[in-house]
Amino acid sequence: AVVSTQSTGKDKRYHVTTPIQDINVKFPAPEMPVNKRKQSSAFPPNFVHSQDSTHMLMTAIECYHAGIPFAAVHDSFWTLPNHVDEMNRILRQQFILMYSVDVLKQLKESFEAYNPDLQFTDLPDSGLLDINCVKDSPYFFA
Repeated sequence: AVVSTQSTGKDKRYHVTTPIQDINVKFPAPEMPVNKRKQSSAFPPNFVHSQDSTHMLMTAIECYHAGIPFAAVHDSFWTLPNHVDEMNRILRQQFILMYSVDVLKQLKESFEAYNPDLQFTDLPDSGLLDINCVKDSPYFFA
């Protein structure tokens, strides 16, 4: 596991006058308080992106082991046409491996471990999706 932090603190702002113009400059300032609004709105998409990139890395590693050429940008994965079926199998296999554990429960437990003085709400009940269904989904990934 890799510990990752996100801090969206308030910035220090400076007004700079030069012979040509006046400019406003802002710098991240670790000593400034966290901007709660930015922090709360930035976390969900960043968490989802980290999950997507982890899945991509797991897929790339397995493709490498299988001798399959692999390229990707964000959530678009490519290989040569004669390797598409095998890459699709690996893609699903790694997705199932990644989400066979309760990712949200792990996330909550890590929040609680690093922030023992805070109270976190209970997680919603898990649904009934069998993650193994992705093996047979024709439109699992684009």
